[in-house]
Amino acid sequence: MGDLTLVEVASDEIRQLQEISKKTFHETFSGSNTEGDMKKYLEENFTEAKLKSEYSDTNSKFYFAKMEGIVVGYLKVNFGLSQTELKDERSLEIERIYVLSEFHGKMIGQFLFDQAIHLAVLKNLEYIWLGVREENSRAIAFYKKNGFVEFDKHVFILGEDKQTDILMKLTL
Repeated sequence: MGDLTLVEVASDEIRQLQEISKKTFHETFSGSNTEGDMKKYLEENFTEAKLKSEYSDTNSKFYFAKMEGIVVGYLKVNFGLSQTELKDERSLEIERIYVLSEFHGKMIGQFLFDQAIHLAVLKNLEYIWLGVREENSRAIAFYKKNGFVEFDKHVFILGEDKQTDILMKLTL
């Protein structure tokens, strides 16, 4: 598989974070959304200013997965009040795990997931949770395989389209 490493994103790597964020989100969701909705979402949610703001939040962490020095995926986790929904001090939210499509099937998503588990265990947290789009059967299967169970749903707006995310959690 090559040399796979995890590195915390540095403050001077926001532009690189922006590039992989837009590319992986587009690869994952462009097939099931209109071009207009995708463009609107990418332009609003992955601006350099928005990513810098998220990056500067001490309760959020970004990590790159690098294979032989090349960024192939990334992970964003949130703690405490920085979580998007539950805001539970006993939990960690996996907000984003994305891998470039050309590297799917190489266990990179599992590698990033395992790192999130490791972070939660280090912080002595009780559970991990996340939201996953109900149409993203590949991701849902991945999380179920890793022990997650569904516990709720919420509405997610992509462009002008209301979509449903399934909320899933794993007790540690």
